[in-house]
Amino acid sequence: MAGAETRPLLLLDVDGPLNPYAAKASRRPEGYRTYRMRPPGWQDPNARPLRVWLNHDHGPALVALPYELVWCTTWQQHANTWIAPQLGLPELPYVAFDNCGDYPDDNTHWKTRTVVARAAGRAFAWVDDEITTEDEEYVRAHHGGPALLHRVSPRIGLLPADFARLADWAVRPVAGA
Repeated sequence: MAGAETRPLLLLDVDGPLNPYAAKASRRPEGYRTYRMRPPGWQDPNARPLRVWLNHDHGPALVALPYELVWCTTWQQHANTWIAPQLGLPELPYVAFDNCGDYPDDNTHWKTRTVVARAAGRAFAWVDDEITTEDEEYVRAHHGGPALLHRVSPRIGLLPADFARLADWAVRPVAGA
């Protein structure tokens, strides 16, 4: 198997792709388990813990993909404490965001510039529920390597077809896919 430095990056958001937070609160998606979490910085300590739905099958499916996995989430390093163990994932590197929620004037997502900088010309797939056409255009204009921006519905999370798409793209990454 190729070394991590030659594999594309898989920049992985938590809320939306792994935690289908927008599903009806009374109806946990099939295959998911409910976790109650209070990560650092999560609201008032007297508030109810955050409800997170995770599917344990996603861990092995992610590890089987031919990527170097990287957290790309507002959870940042806390994804290694709260999310990775529930999915059976090892500790992963993460994208550090200094600008959480600060949207630029060009309608791109607040993560987009940091994603491009982190990839530094290397092939990458970014899985998120908030990717837009503006993000795709920004990546095409500012990233020198192949990139796949893969939007996942926050109501249903990652599905087998998403894993198939990611696996297919990794075999022959192309720009702007």
